[in-house]
Amino acid sequence: MLKPILLVEDDTRDLELTLLALERSQLANDVVVLRDGAQALSYLRREDAHADRSEGNPAVILLDLKLPKVNGLEVLQAVRADPGLRSIPVVMLTSSQQETDVIRSYELGVNAYVVKPVEFKQFVAAIADLGIFWAVLNEPPPGSLKASRRYEHE
Repeated sequence: MLKPILLVEDDTRDLELTLLALERSQLANDVVVLRDGAQALSYLRREDAHADRSEGNPAVILLDLKLPKVNGLEVLQAVRADPGLRSIPVVMLTSSQQETDVIRSYELGVNAYVVKPVEFKQFVAAIADLGIFWAVLNEPPPGSLKASRRYEHE
């Protein structure tokens, strides 16, 4: 079973463009869309409204920087602090080109920092490339959630 892509984006226009770009890349992965950082953490931790979701982590988290409730940097920090989540690739997908945002993202352990292109064709191509790389080509690290669970029961 393919792992889903977790897309955390609050801007309706960017969300629609990102979903369109992922669709055009013809990935078979489901895309889980959440609109704020608090929802993302609840989903990842399988809490509250997401308590009954299937076990396992997403293939990648596409994370906006400026989110309501809990911002992208705070989500990233929480993911990297949690042993069950820290191996999930996180791509900061944002319109911010501020050097402080880039530096802080990498300090917190982001895998990639991508500035959203303004031009539609560039945006679609960038998202398609991201989806294909992280969901298809990237080899996740040993000790992912499934592997560590297998060893716990032996």
